[in-house]
Amino acid sequence: MPTSHRVLTVVDATRYVGESGFEPPPDGPGPGRHLGIELEWLAVRLTDPTRPADLERVQRAIASVQPLPAGSRVTFEPGGQVELSSPPFPGLGACAALPVDAHLVGRALAGAGVGLFGLGLEPGPQRARLVRSPRYDAMEAYFDVTGPAGRTMMRSTAAVQVNLDLGEPVEIEGRWRRAHELGPMLAAAFANSPFARHGPSGWRSTRLAVWLQIDRNRTAPVSSARGAREAWAQYALDAGVMLVRLDDHRAVPVLDGLTFGRWIASGHELGWPTLDDLGYHLTTLFPPVRPRGWLELRMIDALPEPWWQVAAAVTAVLVNDPEASDAAGRIAAPTGALWVEAARSGLSHPALGHAARECFILALDALERAGADAGTAAAAAAYFDHYVARGRCPADDLLDLWTTDGNMLPTADNLRDRPWT
Repeated sequence: MPTSHRVLTVVDATRYVGESGFEPPPDGPGPGRHLGIELEWLAVRLTDPTRPADLERVQRAIASVQPLPAGSRVTFEPGGQVELSSPPFPGLGACAALPVDAHLVGRALAGAGVGLFGLGLEPGPQRARLVRSPRYDAMEAYFDVTGPAGRTMMRSTAAVQVNLDLGEPVEIEGRWRRAHELGPMLAAAFANSPFARHGPSGWRSTRLAVWLQIDRNRTAPVSSARGAREAWAQYALDAGVMLVRLDDHRAVPVLDGLTFGRWIASGHELGWPTLDDLGYHLTTLFPPVRPRGWLELRMIDALPEPWWQVAAAVTAVLVNDPEASDAAGRIAAPTGALWVEAARSGLSHPALGHAARECFILALDALERAGADAGTAAAAAAYFDHYVARGRCPADDLLDLWTTDGNMLPTADNLRDRPWT
């Protein structure tokens, strides 16, 4: 919370941001190659998938199966999206462990009349906000200043987030750069949100298109023109202050364009920032690659099983495997700025389609070296054959189905057969 006098300098802030982003947490898993996965699902009523599930019903059902055997944590996004976050596992272990927890949660919710599905953006009428908190109240007010995209992101989107180690100190710059080079290709290869409110949006990843419309000072990629620590610190100081917390129960949105750097220099009527305020500010920044003592890759749409395992495993080996990573960087670097093209065209974009085919071939070889379980390896090969080799992504299948039956969401019959998908 702010203080009545200046206590923080730009030098202090720059050091703090660099350390919090690029030094492993003391309670982390230690050296090695670890993978953590965060899955988001849209939760709906099994009897009517066009209606959101009752949040209290969802919370009661999930509470009945906790703690989860693989150690995953369950949280809820503003629109009632269910998020399942695995702990970090060595190698690709999360791809085999997380389904254990996901299936247990899915069965518990199905028993309560709730279905889950993986789609990057939910079409149809926008949901009401189901989760209330000072943070989300202030966040929504902040985003509302520039248009409706912020509300759409908060209430109607879902993603797969891949969390990877920083690596050894000498590896950090290279792994940071590689994650950015691969980002648009990964977004295109796994695009899975082709619909807006009433029909096709013209984008393969409408979720990513929505992100592209939000405050770019906190959602654009971090510049690669300087070192990772310096670039992340400058990004944080140049980003607008979203809110000021007065205490644990009150937060005030900041709507006048105040950047954190200017807050340090000039203060605010609510006070001067502290390191605690800076740490909280970092949690309100959402670039596609975010450093938090590990690397969060945030560009992939929510996907059904087993495609989310493929997304996590392919991303991990293309960053972690020395042979695959070096080659993938050379292949993907020319497409590393094609975020709009990835969202709009998926793998039908020639350069992104070529990069994905070549990178997936590398990844399929690397999965064996990384000790991928048989199910994940088989799913990755199937994904390559069905989508990547043909210049397609899951959004293309959804569009084909829409032209056949007009459905943008799973039907009640489909969800009864597979209540989490």
